Amino acid sequence: MIVIMESRASDAEIADVVQQLCHAGCHVRRSGVERVILGVSGAGFEPDPVLVTGLPGVEEVSSSEETGHLVSRSFQRHDSQITFANGTVVGGERIAIIAGPCSVKDRDTLQQTAEAVKRLGAQVLRGGAFKPRTSPYSFQGLGEEGLFLLREAADANGLLVISEVMEPSQIHLAAHYCDILQVGARNVQNFPLLRELGRARRPVMLKRGPASTLDEWLAAAEYLAVCGNVEILLCERGIRTFETATRNTMDLNAVPALKERTHLPVVADPSHGTGRRDYVIPMARASIAAGADAIMVEVDIDPSTALSDGAQTLTIEQFGELMRQVRPIADAVGRAID
Repeated sequence: MIVIMESRASDAEIADVVQQLCHAGCHVRRSGVERVILGVSGAGFEPDPVLVTGLPGVEEVSSSEETGHLVSRSFQRHDSQITFANGTVVGGERIAIIAGPCSVKDRDTLQQTAEAVKRLGAQVLRGGAFKPRTSPYSFQGLGEEGLFLLREAADANGLLVISEVMEPSQIHLAAHYCDILQVGARNVQNFPLLRELGRARRPVMLKRGPASTLDEWLAAAEYLAVCGNVEILLCERGIRTFETATRNTMDLNAVPALKERTHLPVVADPSHGTGRRDYVIPMARASIAAGADAIMVEVDIDPSTALSDGAQTLTIEQFGELMRQVRPIADAVGRAID
């Protein structure tokens, strides 16, 4: 539920409305610049507009179905920004670059990759330690060893760490090593996982499911928000269609559509979006032109030995070329890349 207060509402009137909602067991988040907007959620129930309708200072009350919830523009009209300890901001004027191997395989390779992507302009090191794979016989990741190696390589190069968690039991461990926790495409509607991540107090990157509509994707983000975590990144990584020329169909329509509907930062992943390294650079350029706040790409010093997704992984030289090509695109749309 969204409660829009009158522009002249007093602090006492706003406090009274918040008190009424809290007494009814609701959680209340405050937003707005010119006027106060209250985002209201219940623990397993939809708040009743009758609770505050007609109270002094209340201008309008809308149900969540009408407005799109806490992650929507109805609740917060300005863009959210997530600021990290190393000074990286996702969602601001500067476009963040996330790069690294699909899976962590060994210390030396990861260290060399981290040093290279940092030198070429990345701010975040990505790498899988827990790997959801279609086949149970495929490499499943190094687990905690992989997380340790990611943190070690990132710290040596002044990078942040992002890695995927697959189930609630992994959150505490991953949060010890990672600055951002990733929800993979297969888990976008794993609601127990989303609820626990909402309580984890770590930024979360929520990948779009291969068959998720924007409504379903934003509803998944709402699970995080209602549990207290509003530091959410939405990552477009391609959807499943009838087309077989690429691994997925990268839905760049989603970037401006999300920008219209939500205040959350939007990330584009042209590696998974195409599944082909020769298409990654063109789609990275297009993603920035469409308005993405960050780009995530898979990079390895030797993709031929990658333990997963080698066909879509860039070499260091290709990543350097990507960075050379995307900077003028960012400039052209009023953004910047370090």
